[in-house]
Amino acid sequence: MSARRLLSVHKARREDIGDLVTRRPVPGQGLEQVDPFLFLNHHGPQTYPPGNHGLPFGPHPHRGFETVTFILAGNLAHRDTGGGESVVEAGGVQWMTAGRGLIHAELSPESFMREGGPLEILQLWVNLPARLKMTEPNYVPVAAEEIPAVEPAPGVVMRAVSGGERAPVSSLTGVMLAMVELAPGSSATLPAPAGRSVFFYMVNGAARIGPGEVPEHHLAQVGDGEGVEVSSDSGCRILYGHADPIGEPVVAHGPFVMNTREEILQALQDYRSGVFGDPAALG
Repeated sequence: MSARRLLSVHKARREDIGDLVTRRPVPGQGLEQVDPFLFLNHHGPQTYPPGNHGLPFGPHPHRGFETVTFILAGNLAHRDTGGGESVVEAGGVQWMTAGRGLIHAELSPESFMREGGPLEILQLWVNLPARLKMTEPNYVPVAAEEIPAVEPAPGVVMRAVSGGERAPVSSLTGVMLAMVELAPGSSATLPAPAGRSVFFYMVNGAARIGPGEVPEHHLAQVGDGEGVEVSSDSGCRILYGHADPIGEPVVAHGPFVMNTREEILQALQDYRSGVFGDPAALG
C-alpha cells in the first residue's frame, strides 16, 4: 500500500464571532477548498459563564450543500423549516442536507445559557454535485452512543459518523467523516482510497504524517495514495475524512453554494419569496 505524502499545512485563521472563539482553516489563503469539503469553522474551546447569551446562529438559510456539525463539548439545539428539531450533547453530530433549501437555527439550549460551561464545536460544509443540489432537505441528529468506536491500531480510536463500519449516517455521495484520537506515542495508517480527497484537520495536539509535522489548528494537504500514516508523540484529536472530488464549478454567495451565478440569484429570490419556509416559525 502506498502512503500519501504530506504536501502542505495551512494554519486556521482566527476570526471570532462576537465572544465566540472561531478559527477557520478553509477557505483561506492558498486553499479555497478540498473538493468536496468547502468550509470549516472551529468554535472554541472556551468556557461560557452562567447567564450567557449562547451561540449567535439564529435563523438563516442554506441551499446546495450539507453541514456536518461535531459537538465536542457543550451542546447544540437545532430547528429547521423542514421539521428537524433536536438537542445534541457532547460527542454527538448533526448532519443536515440543505439540498434545495431550508432555514435553520443553531442555538444554545436554555440550560446552557443559564448554567454556562465548556463549548467546542466543529462545523464542516460538504458540497453536493449538481445532480443533488436540489434534493429534498434532511436532518439527522446523532448521539455520541450511536457512533461506533473502532481501533485501527493500539492507542488509536476512530469514530466514523459516515462511511465507516456501522456508521449511523448514510452519505448521499459516499463521504467518510470521523473523529480520530491518538494516545501519546501511538500511530496508525488511516484509510484513504486512491483518488479520493482527504480532509485532515488537527483539532488539538500535534501529529506527523510520515516525517512531516502537522501542528494544532492546522489543516494538512496530502498527495494521492492508499492510506495516511499518522503518529503522535503527545496525543491528538483529528477531524478526518475522505470523499470523491466533484470537479464542478463552485459559485458561493454567503449561505448558498451552487454551480452558476444564475442559480445563486434564483436561490436569493426563492429565499426572499418564502420558498425556504418562514424563519419566524423557528422562534
